[in-house]
Amino acid sequence: MSTGEPLPPVEDVLAALATGLWRWDNRAGLVTFDVEAARLIGMPSPNGKPVTLSESGVRALFHPVDWNEIDGVVQLAVAEGTLAEARLRIMDERGRVIRTVRSRSKPVLHGDSPDSYELIGTLQEVGEPPPGAASRTPVTGDWRRSREAFLLDAGRALAEAGSTEEVLRVAAGLSMPGFSPEGLAVFGVSGDRLKVIGHHGHQAGSEGPFTDMELATDYPAAEVCRTGRAVYLSSPQEYHDRYPAAWPLATRFERQSWAFLPLIVAGRTIGAWMAGFAYPVSFTPDERSVLTTVARMLAQALSRAGVAESERELTDGLQKSMLPTLGPAVPGMSIAARYVPTGGGLQVGGDWYDIIPLPGGPGRTESGGGRIALVIGDVQGHDVRAAGLMGQLRIALRAYASEGHRPDAVLSRASRFLHGISDIAQGGDPADPRFATCLYVEADPATGVLEIARAGHPDPAIRMADGTVMMRPTAGGLPLGIDPDADYPTTRIVLEPGETLLLCTDGLIETGGHDLDTGWARVRGTLEAGPAEELEELADALVQAVHGPSSHYTTGPLVDRREDDIALLLLRRTPLSSGPTTGRRTAMTIAQAEPERVAAARQQLRELLHDWADDDQVDSAVLLVSEMATNVLVHTDGDALLVAEVTRDAEGPRRLRVEVADASDDLPHKRRPGELASSGRGLVLMELLAQRWGVDPQGEGKCIWFELYEPSAAVEEESTAVSRETAPPAP
Repeated sequence: MSTGEPLPPVEDVLAALATGLWRWDNRAGLVTFDVEAARLIGMPSPNGKPVTLSESGVRALFHPVDWNEIDGVVQLAVAEGTLAEARLRIMDERGRVIRTVRSRSKPVLHGDSPDSYELIGTLQEVGEPPPGAASRTPVTGDWRRSREAFLLDAGRALAEAGSTEEVLRVAAGLSMPGFSPEGLAVFGVSGDRLKVIGHHGHQAGSEGPFTDMELATDYPAAEVCRTGRAVYLSSPQEYHDRYPAAWPLATRFERQSWAFLPLIVAGRTIGAWMAGFAYPVSFTPDERSVLTTVARMLAQALSRAGVAESERELTDGLQKSMLPTLGPAVPGMSIAARYVPTGGGLQVGGDWYDIIPLPGGPGRTESGGGRIALVIGDVQGHDVRAAGLMGQLRIALRAYASEGHRPDAVLSRASRFLHGISDIAQGGDPADPRFATCLYVEADPATGVLEIARAGHPDPAIRMADGTVMMRPTAGGLPLGIDPDADYPTTRIVLEPGETLLLCTDGLIETGGHDLDTGWARVRGTLEAGPAEELEELADALVQAVHGPSSHYTTGPLVDRREDDIALLLLRRTPLSSGPTTGRRTAMTIAQAEPERVAAARQQLRELLHDWADDDQVDSAVLLVSEMATNVLVHTDGDALLVAEVTRDAEGPRRLRVEVADASDDLPHKRRPGELASSGRGLVLMELLAQRWGVDPQGEGKCIWFELYEPSAAVEEESTAVSRETAPPAP
C-alpha cells in the first residue's frame, strides 16, 4: 500500500545499513570515500565531508595481500565488464586488522583504453568467515595457494608444449582447484568461420554440428569471438534463455554450467575456449579469474604452437625445394647424403649439398652414366636471407657445372655471381655482407679421379678400404663472394676401390662445443669405427655422433657457441672384390708456389702410418719425406709428386714405399756436407735410415724412393730387451 511519502535520501539509507560509497578515479590516481566509507577504512571525516586519498594512501590502509587480490579482480571486471567483488582487511598504524569489509564496484571505462576507467562501489563491514569456509574465501586460505600453484604448473606445461596437439592435450589434463570442467573445446577463427580445433570429454563425432559454423551464428563461442568478451552460463535455463537457437545442440551433453572465454593474442581474438561443468557453478570472481588466466595462457600457447608449426612447414618446403634427391645410381660409385637443420629459429640456414650430372667427356660409359659433380657449401648466417642466397647460389653452380666448365672456372663464376647479388649497387645490404664457403668435386666413376676446387671450406677426408682415415689437404681460395676475381686452384686425387670420400660443412665438426681439432678427432673416430659395408649406416652414425653426448676426444672446457646446420656427402668407389684389403695409399702434389704443403705431406704420412708398430721408423719416414720434397722445391723448377703406399705380402711384414717424383733429369749425388752446411744431407739420411732406396730415371724427370719394413712383435720385444741390457745404469 502506497503512503505517498517520498523515499528517504540514498545516503541515509546506506548509513542506516552501515554501507559506504566510494569512487576510484584511475586516471587521476585518487580515491574518494563518503563519511561512512571513510569510517570503515579507519579514516573518519572530521567535518562530515567526503575524504579523498591517493592510491598509495589507500594501499597503506589495506592488508598487502588483499590489495594485490583486488587489483587482479578489478582488472578482470574491467576486461569482462562485470562487477568486481572482494573481501578486504583494514589495518591500523601498528599493522593490526581492525575490521573486514566487503567491496562491490562497477568499472566505467573512459574511451577505448582499458587502462582509463573509474570504479564506483560500496563498502560494508562483514564478520570473519567461519573456519570451514576460510579456505574458500577470495582473500585468504589454502584455496588461493592451491590456485597459484595450479596456475604455475599450468603455465609451465603450456609453455613447454611444442605443437597444437600437445597444447590441447595439456589443456585437457588441467585439474583446476575446487572446480574442474568435464568437457573442453577449443574453437578457432578462420576468416568469417568458426571451427573446432580440438575437444576433450566428448564422444568421437559429437563435435560435428560445431565443426564449421559462421561467425554470425547465435552461439556462445561465436559471440565471444565477435565481441572479445567472456560468456558465463550458470544454468541450463540461462543457456536456453540467452541462446535458444543453440540450446538444442547443447542439451544432449547434459552439462549444468558453461564458460566461454576469448583466446586473445596481441589484442586480436583468435578463437574461444569452452569449459563445460557437470554441476552448477556460480562463477565467482575468483573462479572467473582462474578461467581467464588459463584462457590467456592457452591463447599464447596456441599462438606459439601455430608459429612453430608454420616454421616447420616452411622448413620442410624449403628443404624439399632446395636440397636435391640423389637420383639414379652412379655405376662404380655409391653416394649417401644428410642434411640436419639446427634446432632453433626457422631451422633453415645456408648449408646445402648437390649432386650434378655433368655433360659428355672422359669417363662416360655405355650405360649412359658418366662424370658427376659433388658440391657442398655454407652461406654465412642462419636466417631467411642466408637460405635465399643459398638457393640462388646452388642454382648458379648447377648452371655453370652443366655448361661443362672445369672446377676452378665453376667456383670463379660462382664467386662473381654471389659478389654481384650482394653488391650495394645490386640491392645488397651494406650492413650485412654475405659470403659462402664451398667445396666442388668433379668425379670420374670409371677411373676414380677426383678434381677438387675449394673456396674457404673444410678439406675433404678419405676413409681407406682398411678403415684408415686421412684428411686430404687441397689447394684453395677465398670464400665465394669476397673477391669477384679470385682464383681457385684444383687438386687431383684418386679414390681407390673401397675408399670413401667425406665432404661436410663445419656444423658436423664444431657442433657440440668442439673446435676444429677436437671436432675433427670426433669425426675421424666415428669414420674409423663406423660400419664398413653400408654407406647409409655410416652417414647415420656420423650424425648421431654429433647429436649424442660429447665424446672422449673433447679436451678442456667446451666452447659456448650456437649450434649450426649439418650437411654431409659420402662418396664410395665400389671395391674390386669382397675380400679383405691389406693396402693403403696416398698421393699429393707439392707445388713450387706452395712450400707450406711440405708440412701437409708430413702430416699425411703420419696419418697413413697411424698404426705402424715402430714409432722410430715413422719419424724416420717423415724426416725423409721432408728432405725429398724440399730438395725438389730447392734444386728444380718444377713440382713434387708424392706417392706413399703401405702393402703386405702374403706372409711377410707390411712394407712402406714412398716415391717423390719431379720433372728434372738431373740425378742427385751423395755429398759429405760440412758441419755448418744447410744442404747435402738428403742421400746421406736415405742411406742411414731407409732399408731400401733408389733413384729411377723416368721418361720425363726422375723418381726418388725408399722402403721401410714394419718389424714384427717378436722383433720388437727382442729389440726392447737388448736395449735394456745395453742401457747404462741409472745414476
